[in-house]
Amino acid sequence: MFDRVLRSRSIVTPAGIVDGAVAIRDGKIAAVLAASEVPAGAEDLGSASLLPGLVDSHAHLNEPGRTEWEGYDTATRAAAAGGVTTIVDMPLNCIPVTTTVAAFEQKRTAVADHAHIDYAFWGGVVPGNAGELERLLEVGIVGAKAFLCHSGIDDFPASTESDLRLAMPILARARRPLLVHAELEVALSSAPAPDAASDRKYATFLRSRPPSWEVEAIALAARLCAEFRGPVHIVHLSAADALFEVERARAAGLPFSAETCPHYLTLSAEDIPDGRTEYKCAPPIRDRDNRARLWEGLRRGALSMVVSDHSPCTPALKRPEAGDFMGAWGGIASLQLALPLVWTEARPRGFALTDLARWMAAAPAKLAGLGDRKGAIAVGLDADLVVFDPLASSQVRPETLHFRHKLTPYMNRRLDGAILQTLLRGVTIYDGAQFPVSARGRLLTP
Repeated sequence: MFDRVLRSRSIVTPAGIVDGAVAIRDGKIAAVLAASEVPAGAEDLGSASLLPGLVDSHAHLNEPGRTEWEGYDTATRAAAAGGVTTIVDMPLNCIPVTTTVAAFEQKRTAVADHAHIDYAFWGGVVPGNAGELERLLEVGIVGAKAFLCHSGIDDFPASTESDLRLAMPILARARRPLLVHAELEVALSSAPAPDAASDRKYATFLRSRPPSWEVEAIALAARLCAEFRGPVHIVHLSAADALFEVERARAAGLPFSAETCPHYLTLSAEDIPDGRTEYKCAPPIRDRDNRARLWEGLRRGALSMVVSDHSPCTPALKRPEAGDFMGAWGGIASLQLALPLVWTEARPRGFALTDLARWMAAAPAKLAGLGDRKGAIAVGLDADLVVFDPLASSQVRPETLHFRHKLTPYMNRRLDGAILQTLLRGVTIYDGAQFPVSARGRLLTP
């Protein structure tokens, strides 16, 4: 009757934790069985929990064009080892950036046949490409991202309010989200002066991107959301001061949401050593009090999801010899580690696996328009599953990491929880150590 049945005493479903089994047929979840209904021969997972496959809606895989930074083969292996079964790839830092239909087709061709998990593409909003957006939506982007500040690469320039006003009606008609990198570069009253010694100090970089940049940008995004009534999503919110703007927009009934990332929930500015540029990202990691307030934002629902913002580069671009925070590339590699990172910090704060499933699977799937297929253990959805031992622990070591460059601020950190197995459409793609099948990921469109 079924192709495969997995028995678990802790199945994390939208309705809560269930003791029973998940039955799989033709790559779909055919049934969620009660304990009394489990057939003989079911695969018993023992004390391990069964979670929905994670959906990471914010990652930079950099293919085509910058596979020396990362690439689909390495990134999607890392994702599978981290319990991620669907990824939504950002429109940069690949070459060309995904701001035209021609670039979309080039990207689709470049990554086909070597993705180990399912994937979708965000498009980009840049000055002058509003005429491409409708066609990009037709060929399959799940939404589009704009930067309100310099993106770090010149071929993805910042959008002004005028640019957003051209793009937002197009996205609103399609009911696809505008994703906003929300930092408005307001002039600083005391900008850090260029200085080789001070540029090694994390405090110098932190002062260069204050919370007010995020607050102002999110307020602008909320005003435009109220005007155009299309979905707007704030990516990688780091400043807890900006939660008020998110909650005010949501209280007004606007289709407005925000995410945060593991690095903002697990790291703090006080603990970052000078010269350790692997901690650099934008917006920056802020202080411990800010981190605590972000956790409360998750508790209240102001923040609806946690995604990796995996943004790797070659080690040289981090300028490790100089330890130059102001000149180093900003981005943190964490794709494989997001689930245990978040669990390590969430559990002592009283959160449960059901919270992680909502933040890291259901909400990102819904954002990307994939909730009819991904993001939950429910009948009819793809049988994307993670066998997770919440009581195990492990240490981050270079030999266990599968993304291309083993450069991460989490090196040697001990984490709670272990991914024992990852299934994509009912097939084990990661068995806790190896990848037993060839790449079988598919491009997903809304």
